[in-house]
Amino acid sequence: MLRFWNNFLLTQNLFALCAILFISCGFIDLRPIGISIDFFNETAEISNDLKLFSSPSGAPASNEKDYFLPDMYTPVILNFDTAMFKNETEASLQINSDLGAVRGDKFWKSNSLYFVPVSGWTAGIRYTLSFSGTIRSADGREMRVEHFISFYAINKNNPPLLEKHSPSNGDSIGTNDVIMEFYFSDSMERFSVESALTLDGFGNKNFEWLGDDKILKVIIEKPLSPYLFYRWSLKDSAKSKNGIPLVKTYNGYFTTDLDKTFPQVTNVYPVLFSDGSWYPTGSEIETGLQQGQGIAVSFNKTMGENVIRSLRFEPSLTGRTELLSNNSIVYIFTRAPDSEISYTLIVSGDTRDSEGIKIGTDYRITFVPDIPFLNVCSVLFNENIIVDNFDITNAIPVSVDQATGNLSLSIHFSLPFNNDEKKNVPLKITINPFFPKTLPPIAVEYVNWISNDRLYMRWEGLSPGESGTEISNYYVVTIPGGKNGINCESGIFMKEDITFYLEAVK
Repeated sequence: MLRFWNNFLLTQNLFALCAILFISCGFIDLRPIGISIDFFNETAEISNDLKLFSSPSGAPASNEKDYFLPDMYTPVILNFDTAMFKNETEASLQINSDLGAVRGDKFWKSNSLYFVPVSGWTAGIRYTLSFSGTIRSADGREMRVEHFISFYAINKNNPPLLEKHSPSNGDSIGTNDVIMEFYFSDSMERFSVESALTLDGFGNKNFEWLGDDKILKVIIEKPLSPYLFYRWSLKDSAKSKNGIPLVKTYNGYFTTDLDKTFPQVTNVYPVLFSDGSWYPTGSEIETGLQQGQGIAVSFNKTMGENVIRSLRFEPSLTGRTELLSNNSIVYIFTRAPDSEISYTLIVSGDTRDSEGIKIGTDYRITFVPDIPFLNVCSVLFNENIIVDNFDITNAIPVSVDQATGNLSLSIHFSLPFNNDEKKNVPLKITINPFFPKTLPPIAVEYVNWISNDRLYMRWEGLSPGESGTEISNYYVVTIPGGKNGINCESGIFMKEDITFYLEAVK
């Protein structure tokens, strides 16, 4: 009886256990979540068997097939066979490339998750879709996923390469007419390359494309500075005509130190203008510069444009600078240097050669012009009295017609006058009453230049002393000197005033 009772209890327990197991299995849904990924006209089926996506080491591996998206904004679509917890599912989806993580907009249509890149897909770049983590459906099912699928967009062409460039890295080049060249393996999209190219310190530049847009020439408009290190960079945003960017950012550099000869002054000498050209006089500049001559400065190499502005004088002299040749200049005076004055000619240390290399320090040379002062050789009164010594202190007796009061002077100068100065000279020569103070003023009646260095003047209104008295009438003649006095051709003037007195007699 006891054995029967034990068997009965065992049977009842087994029935109860089976009932519990049956009831429990009714609440557990072990069905996998169905997932597929749409790539435009192809679908990647995702299996819940992780072994199908595992490498030999057990780590997840990419699929062998590369899928393709035809447009830069074609979405990648993850399709689920049931409603999902959206935030968790979206967090499990990442898309990356060699350029980094792809930023995109994620949104749902029914049970499908869409991914659209913010900046669009880049042609020729291999992307990897990573769907990894634990996802949950709305009906409570969970599934661990870890899948990697690669794909391309727009095209699968090879990315372009910068095959070579000129100047090469580390090259020494000149500063003038610089042209950089870039050679690509594929035809390039011009604007993207020009925008991606950075040239530090190059100034204005022009672009020229050759060879079906595989060769870019960059023409630098202005000369570069000498002895500088120049860098350039071509970013990986430059694209081929197929829209594929460069595989990397390229950088380069070169130096403008090809010319290692510094400019310097080799000679300074007087020159004479004849038959349309300037010729050396053979004299030394220190004491040999004469009236009507210019000063030439020669250098050891071809000079730049600023050599025209390189000269100055102390004290200052007026004139202009012209090129004689590619390595020499001439200074042409608009007014002759003053006699007996020591001048210093200075060539600025900022003067540059054709490569832009500076002289470095001011070049100086001192000279005293061999230019005489203007002098009065003689004065002829009334065509019968010649005076050639103006150091006399006594008054010079001259005959004056009592009826007309006329007195004529013929002045012989040591140098010729130009036409402009001929007009000014008679206005500066004066004869004024000296004694007694009551003498009436006199005036110029007639002026004539007999030659370029001889001036004839006739005055009226002079009067001799009264007859029967011992009182004479005196007049003072002034021929003004100095810079503001009488000037002949090229601005040469008399050193000082010439003054002498006349005694008017009958």
